[in-house]
Amino acid sequence: MTEKNRSADKKIRISLRTIIPILILLSIISILLCAGIGPVSVSPAASLRILLSRIPVIGEGFEGSFTQMDENVILGLRLPRVCLGMAVGASLSVCGVAMQALVRNKLADPFILGVSNGAAAFATLGMLFGAFSFLGTYSLSISAFLGAAFTIVIVYAISNIRGRINITQLLLSGVAVSMMMEGITNIIKLSAPNALGLHNAEFWMSGSLAGARWGYLTLPLIVLILCMAVLLLNWRGLNLLLLGEESAGALGVDVRRLHKLLILCASLMAGTTIAVSGSIGFVGLMVPHFTRLLVGGDHRRVIPVSAFIGGILVVWVDAAARMIIAPEELPVGILTAVIGGPVFIWMLRRDIKGRR
Repeated sequence: MTEKNRSADKKIRISLRTIIPILILLSIISILLCAGIGPVSVSPAASLRILLSRIPVIGEGFEGSFTQMDENVILGLRLPRVCLGMAVGASLSVCGVAMQALVRNKLADPFILGVSNGAAAFATLGMLFGAFSFLGTYSLSISAFLGAAFTIVIVYAISNIRGRINITQLLLSGVAVSMMMEGITNIIKLSAPNALGLHNAEFWMSGSLAGARWGYLTLPLIVLILCMAVLLLNWRGLNLLLLGEESAGALGVDVRRLHKLLILCASLMAGTTIAVSGSIGFVGLMVPHFTRLLVGGDHRRVIPVSAFIGGILVVWVDAAARMIIAPEELPVGILTAVIGGPVFIWMLRRDIKGRR
C-alpha cells in the first residue's frame, strides 16, 4: 500500500470515528424534538423531563414537572411512533445496502424483489374483506408480513437453479411477480365494499407510522439487529462481491452462501418494515448513496452509518407529515418521494461531475 493510500484510508477511519458519535447525538436530539412535534406540541425540555422521570432513582426528582396530558402524548403516542420511525428508516437503509451489493447495481432498492406489492395484496385483502381478522389486534401487520414472505419465496424458487441464485433471473422474476401482485391488489381495490376501507388501504400503502404502538417495535428491532450483525460479519465478502461473482469466488468468498444470506436479510428487513409502516419508498435507494459520499464504499462503514442516517431521515419526514396539513397528516411515503427525488437527482449529478 502506498503512502498516499495509507493517508486516504486513515482519513476515512478518522472521519468515521467522528461521524458515528455525531449521528448518535443527532438521533437522540431528533427523538426528543420530533416526539414533541404535532398538533399538540410538547417542548423538548418537557419531553426530556418525561423520559428522565421513567429512570429508576433519578426519575423521582422530575415527577410533577410536567402535565399528565404531556406525559400521555409523549409516552402513549409520539415516542413509540418516533422509535418505530428510527427502526423503519434504519431497516430500509441497511436493506438497500444489502440489495445493491447483491445485484451489484446502485439503483436497487429494498422492494426490487416485489415484497412491497406482495405485502400490499395481502394487507388490502385483510383491510377490505377481513380475510385475516382471526389474527387479532395485529392482523394488518401479520397479513402484510405473510404477503411479503409469500412473494419472496416464489421469487427465490424461480431464481434458484441447482442450488445457485441467478441474479438476472432473480431480478426478472421479482419484476414479474411484483406486477402480478400489483394486479391482484388492483382487483381487490376495485372490489372494495366501501369507500372508507379503500381510503384506509390507500393511506397504508403510501406508507405511514400512524397508529404505532410499543408492541410494533419488538420484531423490527430484533430483525434489524440480527441482520446488521450478519452483514457486518460478512463485510469483506460484500466488498469483494462488487468485483463480480467470479472474482469474489477466486478470493475465497462462498458466493452461493453470501447470496442466500443477502436475500434472507433483505427479505426479513423489508418484510417486517412493510408490515409495520406500509411501503416507504426512496429511503433504501437514496440513503446508501448519500452514505457512500460521506464514508466511501467500504461496507464495514456504510452499514452502520446508513442505519443512523435512514432512521433520522424517516423521523423528521414523519414529523413534517404530521404538521403540513395538521390536524390531518400525509403518508410518509409520499413525502419521502417528493423530497427524495430532487435530492437523489442532485447526488447523481454531483457524482457525474466528480468523475469528469
